[in-house]
Amino acid sequence: MNKVKSHGSKDKGSGGGGFCRMLRQHKARLYIIRRCVVMLICCHD
Repeated sequence: MNKVKSHGSKDKGSGGGGFCRMLRQHKARLYIIRRCVVMLICCHD
């Protein structure tokens, strides 16, 4: 279950790199969703 070490794990450690990557993707997803909501609200007016 601890198969985080894939190709491209050049970050600090094995577990920290995957967590950082996941956190970055989550932040990007939230940013995109927020932008879409703002666009919908602005277009609705």
